[in-house]
Amino acid sequence: MKPTPINEEVTFEDVGVLGRPIISKTDLKGIITYANTPFCKLAGYSKQELIGQPHNIIRHPDMPKAVFKQMWDTIERNEKFRGFIKNLRKDGKYYWVEAFIEPVFDENGVKTGYIAARRPVSKEDKEKYEKIYKEMREKEQ
Repeated sequence: MKPTPINEEVTFEDVGVLGRPIISKTDLKGIITYANTPFCKLAGYSKQELIGQPHNIIRHPDMPKAVFKQMWDTIERNEKFRGFIKNLRKDGKYYWVEAFIEPVFDENGVKTGYIAARRPVSKEDKEKYEKIYKEMREKEQ
């Protein structure tokens, strides 16, 4: 069960992961197969709680559905996706990331899943995307 969102932001600095890679991997259906320690700290979950769960376990309800449709459409075409994402932590607080997601292929060129790397979002980008996403959510209703 997802936590109830709390309007309190957690930053990379708050959890001691500034300057560290924030990495997760999923299978082709978006099930988490790998989460590094900085990712776990940022999301507020243990590795054991994340592995085997759908990546949308950290999806914040403020995020428009259209952003994730665009993401899936992009990565399923074997293209790289870049986007600004507001995520939901286990404790209900939120954090923003700039995410870079791309497909992973085995030695035979068969797509086996996806890898995501994240970095902090600037105050300006966060404010910009909060406004854009609010407008997008209003259109989705």
